[in-house]
Amino acid sequence: MSSLTITPAGPLKGTISVPGDKSITHRAIILSALAEGNSTISAYCRGEDCLNTMRTFQAMGIQIEERPDGLRVQGKGLWGLTEPRQPLDCGNSGTGIRLLTGLLAGQDFFSTLTGDESIRRRPMGRIVKPLREMGARIAGRKGGEFAPLAITGSRLHGIAYDSPVASAQVKSCLLLAGLYAEGTTHITEPRRSRDHTERMFRYFGIPLREDGLRLSVQGRPSVGWTAKPVTIPGDLSAAAFFIVGASLVPGSDVTVTSVGVNPTRTGVLEILTEMGANIQLLNRRDEAGEPVADLRVRAASLHGIPIGAERIPQTIDEFPILCVAAVLAEGETTITGAGELRVKESDRIATMTTELRKMGASIEETKDGLIIQGLGATKTKRLRGAACTSYGDHRVAMSMAIAGLTADGTTKIQDTDCIETSFPGFESKLLELLTKNG
Repeated sequence: MSSLTITPAGPLKGTISVPGDKSITHRAIILSALAEGNSTISAYCRGEDCLNTMRTFQAMGIQIEERPDGLRVQGKGLWGLTEPRQPLDCGNSGTGIRLLTGLLAGQDFFSTLTGDESIRRRPMGRIVKPLREMGARIAGRKGGEFAPLAITGSRLHGIAYDSPVASAQVKSCLLLAGLYAEGTTHITEPRRSRDHTERMFRYFGIPLREDGLRLSVQGRPSVGWTAKPVTIPGDLSAAAFFIVGASLVPGSDVTVTSVGVNPTRTGVLEILTEMGANIQLLNRRDEAGEPVADLRVRAASLHGIPIGAERIPQTIDEFPILCVAAVLAEGETTITGAGELRVKESDRIATMTTELRKMGASIEETKDGLIIQGLGATKTKRLRGAACTSYGDHRVAMSMAIAGLTADGTTKIQDTDCIETSFPGFESKLLELLTKNG
């Protein structure tokens, strides 16, 4: 089991890139595999989560070649997948297993989806229930509430589904299932969630209707879609660690290049800016239907703010690092309506509370959020170095590393292998910025 040791070493300075967006990479692999012809996916996320999605398609007969310039995917069309001989292992990826469940529900073969211990604890009923309404035959632990999931492909029919949660994974699962269903599938969300799947559908030319919070897709299209090159923007969730680090460590000045700034993902930038962060978006452009920009961040004094339920869908992955920002801000930050954080790779409400308290933070855990009393940017109020653990959660591990940059003394985070699931090379990127502070 690996560990990461952080010793404060002055400001963060320099220009870096971050891995390709994990969420978009999953979708690019899926839709390229279902396209007609060869696609190249450039700047993709090389984390284990996305590589596991790649391997599942290789196991279903799709040729995918890893090249220096990206992935080369030989798509076989909507009906080109073949039955896998072994269970498909999604590793630590909730996106992978949930999107693949929707895709595989409408195939004409049997498949089994599983993952690591964390994935086997995460709720699957939220996708299994509507898929069964579409005619899917899915078995699993506790009646399909948990993986592994055994899927007997069947003829699906379109439904009108009102999702009780704003979840891009649920929405995307049903959109993929809808492609194989007879008739039209309608999905309505209570609030808008990330729209990477909708953008990728449109980029490939897959018909999709949008009416407010309602999406509709026509199943079994008579004509498929043609392969296209896809350039993956940098992952804003990965950039968020350096954005917060540069905001908190005095004297810092960091630029992160080619980062995705999809409006359904930029909640973290909006919240940090409202807290007083100095963030500039430069060189704006579009890549494969996604807005992209370079982000320049300089140190600033932050202050606490209330963060309500309406902001959760756009910031769900960034809350561990936002907790670190709140701990070092002036005043109180309250987070409410974030119960979804309890069913991520770890219970992120509990884990961030426990680990930041070890470093001297004042945090009160609530049922669906946190109340954080910021230490403020004063010399007399600082975090202290501590021995921490990641709970096998990559975002907790990286958040605690950034917290360690602001602490008195050394911070050691145990069980950091999990960082490879989303951000291989995180430690080297951090050291690169620290060695340029002279």
